[in-house]
Amino acid sequence: MILLISKMSDLKWLPGDIVIRKKNFVFIFPITTMIILSVALTIILNIISKFFK
Repeated sequence: MILLISKMSDLKWLPGDIVIRKKNFVFIFPITTMIILSVALTIILNIISKFFK
């Protein structure tokens, strides 16, 4: 998980994501990214579950 976040630190963040950079410290709280990811996964999983009922 930490490696994934460190790779993502080079990407541009969406508006609403919280990124705090200090001298030797970076705090990333990608709330907008997680909301969009959650909505997308929910839609995909609902579509998949309808095929298997």
